[in-house]
Amino acid sequence: MHDPADRDPEQPALRRSVTLPLLTLYGLGTIVGAGIYVLVGKVASQAGVYAPVAFLVSALIAAFTAFTFAELSSRYPRSAGESYYAEVAFGRRWFSGLLGWTVVAVGSVSAATMSNGFVGYFQIFLPIPSWLIILALVVALTAVATWGIAESVWLAALITVLEVGGLLLVLYVAGGSMGEGVHSLRELVPPPEGQVWVGILLGSFLAFYAFIGFEDMVNIAEEVKNPRVTLPLGILAALGISTLLYILVSIVAVTALPLAELGASSAPLVDIVRRHSAFAEDAISVIGLIAVVNGALIQIIMAARVIYGMSAQGLAPRVFGAVHARTRTPLRATLFVGAIVLTLALGFPLVELAKATSFITLCIFACMQITLLTLKRRQPVMEHAVSYPLWVPAAGLLCTLALLGFQVWMSLSA
Repeated sequence: MHDPADRDPEQPALRRSVTLPLLTLYGLGTIVGAGIYVLVGKVASQAGVYAPVAFLVSALIAAFTAFTFAELSSRYPRSAGESYYAEVAFGRRWFSGLLGWTVVAVGSVSAATMSNGFVGYFQIFLPIPSWLIILALVVALTAVATWGIAESVWLAALITVLEVGGLLLVLYVAGGSMGEGVHSLRELVPPPEGQVWVGILLGSFLAFYAFIGFEDMVNIAEEVKNPRVTLPLGILAALGISTLLYILVSIVAVTALPLAELGASSAPLVDIVRRHSAFAEDAISVIGLIAVVNGALIQIIMAARVIYGMSAQGLAPRVFGAVHARTRTPLRATLFVGAIVLTLALGFPLVELAKATSFITLCIFACMQITLLTLKRRQPVMEHAVSYPLWVPAAGLLCTLALLGFQVWMSLSA
């Protein structure tokens, strides 16, 4: 089996410069960047006033998987994490390669989704054609991703602080606006009726996209300081903070706006604060733009690192394993990912991209849970690595398969 340590020592290597606070903000930026700022209205169109419950269900499913990735990344802190974990567990190079390229596809589709989400916020300011906005955005993000990992992550961290500030502004401005949506918090508790829960589960499948991001953190493992400890802590911290923010903001969303208006909005947080404060409207519009950009940037960085890591395993062309001597980034891999993102962003609508990302990511999560179950049977506790009970990945696998099965059933029934 190939290993990143087998790289030519005379060639430039990735720079290990990411600390726990930076890593947490990196993951939080990916999670927050797309979910709330773009999809909260779409989740409400499926789950109705029970959108906060849909987010909670998705968070619980994501939590099992977050623990799975936390342990895997602590056991094997490598770039192209998912591909590497699978190769260690099963020794099937074709499967490891397929899994790695699937992760690249998810990152690319996710970045394309966010690029589409950017258009709705940008056109509030300038009525520029969508294709031109997407082209300029993806080219700029690809250029930033080649700049350097420390610089890129610092930029992502600063933007993440701004994103969280924007969500806190929404809570402050519109937090007391009961009446235009639901009239009481008691209305947010779903009854035990099948049709209601079908809507909640449909919303959960779409809301699950809003939690995608914590798994991306494992793919910059070779640039993280003390990764066996830092990666698990960063993953769990990013998911916990984002879950709290999502539930609070979704409660405000369904209480502040009529559901029809919320579901039809391409910039839902702007519409929520518009009737309360002109300053807040402008601020959220700008922050929404920056938030979506941040998420797309992180996805491009992640996908490039996966291709870089796969090149060391012999699962991707060696040309993608080259690190630029000055920036210490995988330049060719980054440019390749940028081209894929641009193609997808120009070719597919937002909701279809989000659904595809959720479905493929759930498949990857199921593979990772099976991988950890396999590894834990061989070596229940690994020296210097965190370890969680066997039931955690088992429960995650059951939840993931249930959500996948539900989506397939609904698609066939449509």
